[in-house]
Amino acid sequence: MEFLNEISFSIYIIAACIFAAVFLLVKAIGSSVANSLALYQSQFTESAEVELSDLFIFADPKKMFVLNVVTFFVVPTLVHMLWQIWIVTAGVAVALLFVPPFLYKSLRNGRLKKFEAQLPDAYMMISSSLQAGASFNLALADMVERAPSPLAQEFGLLLKKIKLGVALEDGLLEMEERIPLDSFIMASSAIRISKEVGGNLVTTIESMADTLRRKKTMEGKIESLTAQGKVQGKFMAGLPILIGVILSMMEPEAMSQLVTTSTGIAILVGLVVMEAIGFFIINKITSIDV
Repeated sequence: MEFLNEISFSIYIIAACIFAAVFLLVKAIGSSVANSLALYQSQFTESAEVELSDLFIFADPKKMFVLNVVTFFVVPTLVHMLWQIWIVTAGVAVALLFVPPFLYKSLRNGRLKKFEAQLPDAYMMISSSLQAGASFNLALADMVERAPSPLAQEFGLLLKKIKLGVALEDGLLEMEERIPLDSFIMASSAIRISKEVGGNLVTTIESMADTLRRKKTMEGKIESLTAQGKVQGKFMAGLPILIGVILSMMEPEAMSQLVTTSTGIAILVGLVVMEAIGFFIINKITSIDV
């Protein structure tokens, strides 16, 4: 009887030790996950605040973080429920990590293109005001009031800096860092040189506006000539993916061999590599620098 009691007591001790070890392990993992999530939240909100404020988009970074986390868990779950292929689910989860930087870059590129398209009209408005006898600062303020965004926002920021005592040349240099466009840098340099050497600022600005209009017209012609090649490249890159999705829905057992066997995975990797190379080559051919 004593022997049985000793065995029972030993079992209780072992069970208690196992429970304590599991509890400490879960606590350590939970603490590590919580610290990692807090670090990611801090980096995400800081990056989002900087990127969005740079684009004059004033949104709550904390709400965007919550939306990002919810999307990161919901979308892969739906994908796994639909196809039930772990490698596809993992791929979607990894791809979602690159969505915020890609979104910021896409918004910034769109903003820069819109700014560049509005730039010739802005310089023409400044030139008209200068011809009417206004100073450069007054001409700049008049242009900011009449111009649309994002041009009015960027030049409005420059005007505020000038009012705070920043020299025009320094303000233009800072603006060149925010707007890294060759057309704007060229026009800004011409204005700064004209102000320094005392040249005819009206003639300089009119000449820059005409040059930018001609440049934009030429770029438009080139884009129209290369548009067909770009569309074909995107279509050819997306067609295998579309066919693969359709076949996965029609024949899930047959298509699952691509991700469940070594031969299928090798074929899939080869397809992805060839797709990426083909898309890069087409994009390189159809991209022409002016």
